[in-house]
Amino acid sequence: MSSIKQPGEKNLMLFSGRAYPELAEEVAQHVGVSLTPTKLIDFANGEIYARYLESVRGCDAFVIQSHTAPINQWIMEQLIMVDALKRASAKRITVVMPFYGYARQDKKGRGREPITARLMADMFKTAGADRLMSIDLHTSQIQGFFDGPVDHLFAMPVLESYLKNKLDLENTTIVSPDTGRVRLSERWADTLGTPLAFIHKRRDLDVANQVKVNEVVGRVRGRTCVLIDDMIDTAGTICKAADALYEQGATNVITAATHAVFSDPAVDRLKNSRISEVIVTNTLPLAEANRFDKLTVLSIAPLIARAITEVFQDGSVTSLFEGDT
Repeated sequence: MSSIKQPGEKNLMLFSGRAYPELAEEVAQHVGVSLTPTKLIDFANGEIYARYLESVRGCDAFVIQSHTAPINQWIMEQLIMVDALKRASAKRITVVMPFYGYARQDKKGRGREPITARLMADMFKTAGADRLMSIDLHTSQIQGFFDGPVDHLFAMPVLESYLKNKLDLENTTIVSPDTGRVRLSERWADTLGTPLAFIHKRRDLDVANQVKVNEVVGRVRGRTCVLIDDMIDTAGTICKAADALYEQGATNVITAATHAVFSDPAVDRLKNSRISEVIVTNTLPLAEANRFDKLTVLSIAPLIARAITEVFQDGSVTSLFEGDT
């Protein structure tokens, strides 16, 4: 079955780019459809061609693409897929990007910089997207960059469900690795009923462009600490934070993050760090070379599938998170 039809010929169709077809297949299984056959090829000069092998006229289209490396290629492919759907008369097009590319460029920190997160939203709107869906945006303000509905999903229920079975919550502290993630960590602490701590960082004035961990604020001595972040890129911040926690008397440090970007040298840093377990979701593909013994990968596919179903049935995406917005 390649689609779901409801009275009035409402028709859900699911499409996948080539960046991470395994996740799209898993989402499709949970939704109860098969991926729509799509021809995607590269011309000799690198240009991308897309064509759908079934009619998409009047459908409720969901286009899944993970913005992984090479990130610019896969963003362009998703834009082209959206354009093809618009020109083939799809009724509504929802762009599903588990990881929102360029999300860290969400404001101007200095003069003459771009706001590329806004540019991304503008490009998808111009291509023909009616709606965006993403997981754990780097900052919530990105929702306002797109002129249309944005479904901001949270991986916290998936990660928390796993951790609740592992931790003694009475002896656990949730830790933000920097002040920018304090709001996210507060939600975790409120839900789990644990204390909150954070790492205060300052620039090292003796070394150019170098950040050093200055102090830990909160109860960590003799406790298990869970470092919370939206992504792990090069893992420099998270590993320094773990060292600071151990220096302040923490007995165990675990880290939980949604997006495993794992740019070099992240894997080596995490392998050699004092972090006992690294918990991530599969919003991005992980090559075998980037997997290691203390890495745990949780599937985000059921959450995406439930959100897609709610959007298709005009239900409530917010209800998936019990009021968390």
